[in-house]
Amino acid sequence: MRFFEIATAALTAASTAYSAPLEKRAVKVDELVGFAAGTTGGGSGAGTTVASCAELTAAAKKGGVIKIKGMLTGCGIIRIDTPNTSLLGVGSTAGLTDGGFQVRKTTNIIIRNLKFFRAPKGKDLVDIDESTKVWVDHNDFSSVGLVGDKDTYDGLLDAKHGSDSLTFSWNKFHDHWKGSLVGHSDSNGAQDAGKLHVTYHHNNFVKVNSRLPSIRFGTGHIYNSCYNGGISGVNSRMGAQVLVELNSFTDTALSIVTNRDSKEEGFATENGNIYTNSPTQITKKGSYKAPYAYTTDPAASVCDIVAKSAGVGVVTF
Repeated sequence: MRFFEIATAALTAASTAYSAPLEKRAVKVDELVGFAAGTTGGGSGAGTTVASCAELTAAAKKGGVIKIKGMLTGCGIIRIDTPNTSLLGVGSTAGLTDGGFQVRKTTNIIIRNLKFFRAPKGKDLVDIDESTKVWVDHNDFSSVGLVGDKDTYDGLLDAKHGSDSLTFSWNKFHDHWKGSLVGHSDSNGAQDAGKLHVTYHHNNFVKVNSRLPSIRFGTGHIYNSCYNGGISGVNSRMGAQVLVELNSFTDTALSIVTNRDSKEEGFATENGNIYTNSPTQITKKGSYKAPYAYTTDPAASVCDIVAKSAGVGVVTF
């Protein structure tokens, strides 16, 4: 492991500032790696700042760099279908309550530094649909907790209908039933097979019941994340291939499982994880290796690292 201080740098998304405390880690807190590498969003311009649902909806139709100021309430699901768009939270207090985004039939999208709380009933906070090259980074996703009907609110961050080239990094997922679903149906293999490549790294999962993530047909690389609670963590289904490495699982009933919830099993390769009261149920062992270069932190350090450097207010705009 090498120790370093974060330096200001020009990003493809926009200029950033750092406000979180530094901790000993090897991985840069502000770097895009994984399957979404090369995603640039709206570029590095100053962009448009919005402070209302109406302004956000109008800006989303135009694309480019969109900076959201403050918590916006009741926006509903805003469709993001203009390519080359960045949706960025200003400071540490920006986001959506009772609203979310559907990224639909588009490409080259960045979503960063936003707090999402409680989607409209039956909807996802962020739904990626038939879209490619999407980077979702340093956000906070939550709902009302593990109470009531688990289907009242749907997913926190889902990807479906042949979406591809995705990276979900440095996010906090908490207090919700169904976390992150990749591939929505056992019967959608014709569209999903060979796609749904997604990287999850340095995410913090706390009090989320399941789907962390659940992947059908696709290919998932899940590393350096912290899991606390839940009935299932990584769920590989319908022939999916997942590489699960250097994560920390605590009190997760099935930390990695390959024979649950679908008519066909998935495959899992696991390496260097820490399991505390968190057994695995891997019925089909895989041999998948990630096709890109990446740096890792020790599994024993990831919970401390993501507690400090995942979520909003770490990389601000």
